[in-house]
Parts: sequence; C-alpha cells; structure tokens
Amino acid sequence: MTTTNNNSNAPVPAFGLGTFRLKGQVVIDSVKNGLDVGYRAIDTAQIYGNEAEVGQAIAESGVARDALFITTKIWTDNYAKAKLVPSLKESLAKLRTDHVDLTLIHWPSPGNAVPVAEFMGALAEAKAQGLTKRIGVSNFNIALMKEAIAAVGAENIATNQIELHPYLQNRKVAEFAKSQGIHITSYMTLAYGKVIADPVIEAIAKAHGATTAQVTLAWAMQLGYAVIPSSTKRANLESNLKAQQLKLTDAEMAQTAALDRGERLTDPAGLSPAWD
Repeated sequence: MTTTNNNSNAPVPAFGLGTFRLKGQVVIDSVKNGLDVGYRAIDTAQIYGNEAEVGQAIAESGVARDALFITTKIWTDNYAKAKLVPSLKESLAKLRTDHVDLTLIHWPSPGNAVPVAEFMGALAEAKAQGLTKRIGVSNFNIALMKEAIAAVGAENIATNQIELHPYLQNRKVAEFAKSQGIHITSYMTLAYGKVIADPVIEAIAKAHGATTAQVTLAWAMQLGYAVIPSSTKRANLESNLKAQQLKLTDAEMAQTAALDRGERLTDPAGLSPAWD
C-alpha cells in the first residue's frame, strides 16, 4: 500500500462497489466479479446483512488486503459507547480482516437516543485502536455535521455519504461539507435507475458514445464526489468502471445540474434527519 493510502486523512477512492440490497450468493458473485474486473473499493454495512458474504468473496478473490479499501457502517442499535467498538469487531470478523479502511455512522441516532458526541467519540476510539483507518458519517444534515465536527474535528471526518444524483443534488449539504474539507460520497447516484432513461443524459451519452450510467457517474466524480454503484451483472460492473475515463464539457455539466428537482428516494421514517 502506498503512503498516500495509509494516511488516515487521504481521500476515499473516487470509485467503489456498493452492496446495498445484495444478499447471499448474489453479493458474493457481485463482489467477486467486481474485484475481477478491477474494483478495489467495496462498501457494505452492518444492516445490509452481507458482511460475511463480502468477506468470503474478498477472501476467495485472491486480491491482497492491502490493495483494497473496505467501508462498513455502524447500525443505530450499536451507537452507545459500550456497543460500538464490540460491534465493529464483529464486523471485522465477518469481513475476515483486522481493520477496515473507513467506518461510517449509518444514520443519525433515532430520536437522538445516543448523542452525536458519544458515538463519534466511540468511533474515534475505534480508529485509535486501529480497527478502522478513517471514520465518517452518512445521511447527516448540516446541523448534525456541525455536531460531529465539534466532537472529533472536521479533519477526522473522511466523508459524509448521502443520497445524491441528478434529481437530488443536495447542494447545501455538499457545499457545507466542502467548506469544512469533508469529502462527499454519493450513494444511489443513478437514482435507482431512474436517470438512465433521462433524455438530457441520453443526449450527452450519445455525444460521447457512452452509456447513461457512465455519464451520470462521470458527472458526480467531476463534481469531486465518490460514487459506489452496485450491479449484479458483470457487464454493467465493467461498463460502470469506464465512467472514470469520461470527461463531460462545462455545457454538459450545466445541463445535468439543471435536472435537480429535489427528488429524494431514501427517507426512512424515524431515521431521516430534517433534510437541508
């Protein structure tokens, strides 16, 4: 592993493989195929119920651990100081590794049952113990990011992973994070496939001889965001990777920016904060 990757404040990889909603053999095949075609960052979470399968796929892939960037997320039941580190150790056992590269708080604590300072402190402790190289948050609004920053310092928050796609560009949160030096990871970048058939994106794709998925992923990366698309099809996994070579013009970036309509697709009651 290079020195850059070893630095706990080094940015998260721009391109990774998501595993949300993938279970059993499906996730094993997706991760194995992904690693085989060149993915080196894998994103999972305790609540996905697939950490053991992800660990199995990585072990069977033959890819060296130090070539990989593994992310998991702590579930809300494990936010209390007494539970967070033990739960991460369980995740590590399932993933068959002694550390992950990034650990996120998955959602704000429901009803603020566990204060931000408590779970961010416990996450910082996990990092101090070497269980995770970087820590961060997910689905945090500006107010929650401010609390997290007050608890551990912005320099210790590697990313805020949020729903972000052409139809929900989440600009207020993204701009605040950027002002604090906190990276944004876009999840659901393809809006559950909704943007794949967008006529504006179709026209841009045609101009580049690219797919609409490639255009959308390239758009997000060009804005400086990391992306973690998932797929069960090897051909799509391979195709999505090529988004890294695609460069959109300023006009095309502007056309995509104009598609924002505040369409939020993930808003679970009892978990979601008051969105900005």
